[in-house]
Amino acid sequence: MAENVDDLRREMAALSERVSQLEAMAGESEVAHSASPVVDEEQFWALTGLQSRLGDHPATADGAVMMVGSLTLPDGAPVVWQQGAGTSGMWETDWSDQAATFAALGHPVRLELLRQILSGVHATAELAQTASLGTTGQLHHHLRQLVAAGWVKQSGRGSYEVPATRIVPLLVCMVGAER
Repeated sequence: MAENVDDLRREMAALSERVSQLEAMAGESEVAHSASPVVDEEQFWALTGLQSRLGDHPATADGAVMMVGSLTLPDGAPVVWQQGAGTSGMWETDWSDQAATFAALGHPVRLELLRQILSGVHATAELAQTASLGTTGQLHHHLRQLVAAGWVKQSGRGSYEVPATRIVPLLVCMVGAER
C-alpha cells in the first residue's frame, strides 16, 4: 500500500510539473478570467500596476484597459506611448463609430504601406517602387484611406508618416490580431 501512495505522489508531482510548464509556455498571452482572477505579479507587472490605480477615478471603478509601448523604429527613432481608458460606460457606447478606423487596416496593401512607412520609406515615389503596393493610382487610393482613418498623415508634399500617437496602437492591433 505504501508503494501505491508513493507512486501516486510521484505521479501527482510529475503532473504538477507538466501543468507548470504548460502555464509557463502560455507566457505573456495568458489571460486570467474568473470572478476574482489570481494574477502572477511578476508576469503581469503592467496589469498589477493598472489594477492598483482602478479606484483613483470613477471612470475606472469597473475596470480599465491600457496599451503601452516603448520601441525603436528601424530608422533608429525612439517611440514611447501610453494610452488608457476606463471601461465604465464602454458597453453602452456605439462601437460602430470605430469601424472605419479598423476597416482601413483590413487590406493587405494598407498594412504593407504602414510597414514600409514605419521602416523609413516616406516618399510616394519610393513607395511606388514597391511592386506589392500596386499602381500609383492604387497607392494613392490606399494612402487616402489611411489618412482618412488617422493611421497616416502627410508630412510634406508627396511624403507620409505614421503619427507618433498611432504607432503603438497600430502595433497593439497587430499583436491583438495574432492567433
